[in-house]
Amino acid sequence: MPAEPAARPTIYDVAQRAGVSKSLVSLVLRDAPHVSEARRRAVHEAIEELGYRPSRAASALASQRTRSVGVLIDDFRNPWFVELLAGLRSVLDPAGYTSSVADLTLEAVSGRNPVDGFLAMHVDGLVVAGEPQPGLLRGLAVPTVVAGVRDVGPGLAADVVAGDDERGGELATRHLLDLGHARIAHLTGSGGPAARRRRGYERTMRAAGLEPLVTGAGGTAEDDGYAAALAALDAAPGLTAFVAGNDVMAVGALAALREHGLSVPHDVSVVGYDDSPLAAYRYLALTSVAGHSHEVGAESATTLLARLGDPEAPRRRQLLEPSLVVRGSTAPP
Repeated sequence: MPAEPAARPTIYDVAQRAGVSKSLVSLVLRDAPHVSEARRRAVHEAIEELGYRPSRAASALASQRTRSVGVLIDDFRNPWFVELLAGLRSVLDPAGYTSSVADLTLEAVSGRNPVDGFLAMHVDGLVVAGEPQPGLLRGLAVPTVVAGVRDVGPGLAADVVAGDDERGGELATRHLLDLGHARIAHLTGSGGPAARRRRGYERTMRAAGLEPLVTGAGGTAEDDGYAAALAALDAAPGLTAFVAGNDVMAVGALAALREHGLSVPHDVSVVGYDDSPLAAYRYLALTSVAGHSHEVGAESATTLLARLGDPEAPRRRQLLEPSLVVRGSTAPP
């Protein structure tokens, strides 16, 4: 007969090996102060010798925390979220927190409420990196950080960490003006970041004595960029440049230009936004505004952990300065 597997060591085994009480082992596992270094070392040595793995559920019950964070986004297809989540995890993982992600768009189709799901999991906090349906976050008591300047509705007390999207819209437009373009259209979508990027474009165009042309008002996916670019080309033949609301919309604009027999950047220059991994692909070589989403994610996680440590601290609103990454999709007209 095969040998029965060895029993998994328990906290009582650790206490016996270390020559201390079970409660002292619990204190060491929670990294509590006021434990002598000799006893702390004895407990860690016993854990190492026995191969003890503490129960996450038991630790959560003992500390009244699950060490988990819920993250709300609104489109898994947008590569902007890849860097945001990487930034979040760069801070949460070393601190011993896990993160769970829900897509607001998918959850709305299914009829599920992702916030209720997270609350049922007893998450310690939320990071909102999308724009939920009205009222979804109203009166939410769990500590929350909003990643990006977003329309989250009334009744939510939250810290905010975002890139300065209005400044980013200005950088993109100024780059094209400096290259000599004057017929520049902006491809936009719905939502708070898109509105601020649009304002930066419009302000910069008017300051240069030029009339803005904005098309698009729906989503911010590739097909939305495609439709907005076609509308702009129909409205103003002779356009020489596009500022897209994000990199995914810029890819849609590239498809529309190709259908019209126009080349990039010889005939039309294109600037994206987010400097996602997509923009750096050699085939696209897309000039793009870097909103530093990795840094937004990392700072959002840092802010959330600080809020968990001090729930009564004043609310914080941080705007990170964007920068322009110039590649091969822009050139003088």
